[in-house]
Amino acid sequence: MNCQFSQTTFFCSFTTATTVGYERGSTLVTSNLPFQELTEVLGSERLTGALLDRLTHHVHILEMNGECYRLKQSKHKRNPQPGR
Repeated sequence: MNCQFSQTTFFCSFTTATTVGYERGSTLVTSNLPFQELTEVLGSERLTGALLDRLTHHVHILEMNGECYRLKQSKHKRNPQPGR
């Protein structure tokens, strides 16, 4: 799947979504990328900084390390254990 998106469209959509619910409810965002690598994805240091500024205001960051659950399942389906 090849997803192309405009940086401006993404940022406007994200900003609108977070502004509407700001301090009214919870928002959960997941990523397999550390903050430092988001600039490569979004393509703009300024855009990434603005997005992270909004995203990380009043937050709890849970950093989880370990094997991805879906990757683990995929490996198991390709190489099933005998007797299961």
